[in-house]
Amino acid sequence: MLICELIIKNMSDNDFKFSTSVIGLPVFFVLFLWIVYWIQIRFDFDFYQNGIYPRDFSGLQGVLFSPFIHENLGHLYNNSIPLLVLLAALQFFYPKQGFGVIAYGILFSGLITWVIGRENYHIGASGLIYVLVSFIFFKGIQTGYYRLVALSFSVVLLYGGMIWYVFPDVDATISWEGHLGGFIAGFVLTLFYKTPEYTKPIVFDWQKPDFNPEDDVFMKHFDENGNFVNTEKPEESESVTTYFNSDVWVTYIVTKSEPNDKL
Repeated sequence: MLICELIIKNMSDNDFKFSTSVIGLPVFFVLFLWIVYWIQIRFDFDFYQNGIYPRDFSGLQGVLFSPFIHENLGHLYNNSIPLLVLLAALQFFYPKQGFGVIAYGILFSGLITWVIGRENYHIGASGLIYVLVSFIFFKGIQTGYYRLVALSFSVVLLYGGMIWYVFPDVDATISWEGHLGGFIAGFVLTLFYKTPEYTKPIVFDWQKPDFNPEDDVFMKHFDENGNFVNTEKPEESESVTTYFNSDVWVTYIVTKSEPNDKL
């Protein structure tokens, strides 16, 4: 989390802007998941049949409904924490693409799961989590923008171990097909959404054509050859003494003081 803090701390107003949706979107989304689960256990609804059932026409409804259905409290909790973090990061760093990534990510990952999945009901928001991880990681690398690249590395540090759960036979109780579908969908969305505003090179003040070294507080201490030049003049009450030792010049400033006649 230290990397994320450094990214946010060093950003200017022109890079990314904080809005209430950065907090509101992930909180509302996760809260909705908990409300659905509460309705399920409170009124004994069997929402599992609304999940994705591969290669069955009625199972297509799960493409839209499956991310909001969870098996038990542990399943819901394990998906809630990553969603809060990743949705907030998506909405802050990619505000223009946020809603599209969520909507199309749910749709595409669900369709992939419907095509390649085992004949069983696939439920849970983990497919969306893999969409977010994949999109944030690959898009940051593609832009080459140093802050988004740092965000990509942060995602790897936090959720890099999730990559193993896109392969079969790791855990028979999880939908690796949904994870793989989300990972693929996230990568495809990085190719669809362009972010040219993040690819602009950084231009420092001294690289601008109208830059005048004489007006710069730091650069005025150097000459055209890059050598340091002492531009400060000693006060009248100070004398400058220069000593030579080996090949290093050292300048001492000695302050004169009036003699004290009082003992």
